[in-house]
Order: sequence, then structure tokens, then C-alpha cells
Amino acid sequence: MEKKELLYEGKAKKVYTTEDPDVLIVSYKDDATAFNGLKKGTIVGKGAINNRMTNYIFKKLEEKGVPTHLVEELNDRETAVKKVEIVPLEVIIRNFSAGSFAKKMGMEEGIKFLQPTLEFSYKNDDLGDPFINRYYALALGLATQEEIDAITKYAFQVNEVMQEYFASLNIELIDFKIEFGRYHGQIILADEVSPDTCRLWDKDTHEKLDKDRFRRDLGNVEDAYQEVFRRLGIDK
Repeated sequence: MEKKELLYEGKAKKVYTTEDPDVLIVSYKDDATAFNGLKKGTIVGKGAINNRMTNYIFKKLEEKGVPTHLVEELNDRETAVKKVEIVPLEVIIRNFSAGSFAKKMGMEEGIKFLQPTLEFSYKNDDLGDPFINRYYALALGLATQEEIDAITKYAFQVNEVMQEYFASLNIELIDFKIEFGRYHGQIILADEVSPDTCRLWDKDTHEKLDKDRFRRDLGNVEDAYQEVFRRLGIDK
């Protein structure tokens, strides 16, 4: 499979067309951004880690019945994926208080919830990806009720699978953001699952092993990404 035209370049990835109109190639970059692009930098090796980790996790999710856009990993940084129409909702699942939630609710970070929370943001960089609910999504025609139901079901399923898996690596899954796409009338998981999109803390030390190290200038950003990758044991 070969890259043809550059279809889109985002903050973390480039997307190319291929000879198959149903398949795209995603190329992961080392570029890092935070606060809706206001902070920019580079995390060396991030692209390869995020690409391979996403594919590894997506395969585990597919085994548990969650459909994904994964077609084939082509190399360390590039993957062939199904061409989807992205549903313009960022889907956030939280298991512990952290980040914007902790700030908004006046809580300290790291408090375990009685049950996971789900929230939607309208995927729109110009507006800063504002928080919305399903009624907004329906009113604005961003998704149908059937699509929201499917997204909700799969999001909690993803959380169950990933919580259990990361726990086996002595990692606490604090929260994460995922996206879904429409593929021939079906809702499937798209985008990525990585330290860019998940908050991952060491279970014993509560050390942050994710993009918060970049956001908050905590240092050792590359080391944190490498540590998550090492625990995954993909190369074994």
C-alpha cells in the first residue's frame, strides 16, 4: 500500500490517500501541542510509540468486540486505516479526578469516582472544543440518537478493557479521550489511544506517564512515553 496525496495534516498526524478509496494511511509525527495548539514542542520518538501502541490496543479492543479503523501497521510510524467520516464529538471517559475536571469541580487530582463519567466535547478547534451534552449533539445534527447510543456503549466497553489491561501493567487509567467515525453506516473507533490521549499514572508512585508531563513542564517527557511502551512489551 502506497501513500498518494496528503489529505490532511493535523497537530499530531498526517493523513494520505491510497490507491484504495476506502483506505487511508496515517503517519504519526513527533510534534506535540497543548492547550488547543497554544503550546508547541517536540517529543522525540512519540510518533512511533503512539502509532504502535494505538495499533496494539486497537487489536485488543477488536478481540473484545469493539470495531476499529485499523487495517494494517505498515511501519513504526505509519498505519493503513479505514476511511471514516469522523463524528465531530470528542468522547472523554474519566475514572479519577484530574485536569480540567478537577479544576472545574474544585477537587484535588487522583480521587477515584464511584463510577466512570462520560462527557462530550464539540470537536472544533476554533471554539476550543467546548463541552456539550447529547441534547446539543442532537440539536446541532452532530450525531443521531442511534450513533450516540453506539458511541456510549463502545466508550464504556473501551474503558473496561483498557482499565483491566493497564492495571496488569501497574498503570492506573485516569481518563482518556477517543473519537469515533462512520464507516459504511457503522460506528467504529478511530483516531488513537496513546499517552497523548490518555492520562496514565504509575499505580504505586502516581508518577504521570503521559502528555501532562509536556503540558505542565514536568520534564522527562520522552522517558514517560518510553516507559509506557516498555511496559506494553510490544517488541517481546
